[in-house]
Amino acid sequence: MKVNVSLLLFALLFFLVSAVSAQEPVSAAETADKLRLQLLDVQFQQENLKIRLQQLDEDLKPENIQRALAGIGSTRPEELRESRRRQLQIERDGVAAQLKVLETSRLRLEAAILDADARAYQESARPMQQGFIARSTRNKPLLIAGGASFVLFGVLASLYVRRRVRRRS
Repeated sequence: MKVNVSLLLFALLFFLVSAVSAQEPVSAAETADKLRLQLLDVQFQQENLKIRLQQLDEDLKPENIQRALAGIGSTRPEELRESRRRQLQIERDGVAAQLKVLETSRLRLEAAILDADARAYQESARPMQQGFIARSTRNKPLLIAGGASFVLFGVLASLYVRRRVRRRS
């Protein structure tokens, strides 16, 4: 029972230490790097959609629609061609809409990267913080205590409890 109490206390203190250390702020340079990766992904998606849009434009030409339906026999070939043209036009409009969304996203990411780069520059120009105090992204001070001090406190507290229990018995 005595060992279980000290283990429980140790586990609780370890959880508190990990919760405090998980709140360390992410630097603006790391944020800018993540945003650059997102920008590359958006640019890749844009290129793929532009290629698909070019393909659809080519497929929408009347001679290509007729060639695509050449092997299909029908008593109403005009309706088949019109149906195929509408189908391709709907797909083309959807791809164009996706391109607009990605363009907006790309512009926002570029603006966010410029902002993160400016913050990274300001962070690099700031003097190093002394002691255990760091600044969060909202400039509220966070007390980042070393994990060793919490563990040491837990061990000392459990030893103190054990000693008092032994003296009573």
